[in-house]
Amino acid sequence: MKRLLLISALLAGNVLAEDTRQLATLPLPAQESLRVEMIDNLVRLNEILELMAAGKVKEAGVLAESSLGESAMGKHRSKPLDARPGPHMPPAMHGIGMDGHKAASAFAKVAATGDRDQAISLLPNLTAACVGCHAAYRTR
Repeated sequence: MKRLLLISALLAGNVLAEDTRQLATLPLPAQESLRVEMIDNLVRLNEILELMAAGKVKEAGVLAESSLGESAMGKHRSKPLDARPGPHMPPAMHGIGMDGHKAASAFAKVAATGDRDQAISLLPNLTAACVGCHAAYRTR
């Protein structure tokens, strides 16, 4: 019981802590586009992990490239400017996103060879940009 109270107190302290991440002021339509894209990226990452766990390395690579890799860049190109996140992001934030696309393509290239161990070693790179960006930036 004491541990539960301690954990609750620690969590409450974290919830009340000031958010020191840099505010990226995106127009509301761009925030919504980015939110939808980030949720979709999480779903795709989960699918990639499921494929890897099932030994479907090449399939994981195909999915990584098509949904997260460099070939997936420009998803918002046809939207009005105020609904496109990229042009409104701080340059460093945009750079982190580009790094994420590059990491997914690097993973896809290795996964295409079927080398499971090498592909597994690159999996953390798929989430490193996500973690770095979410740790440094916020949109509200």
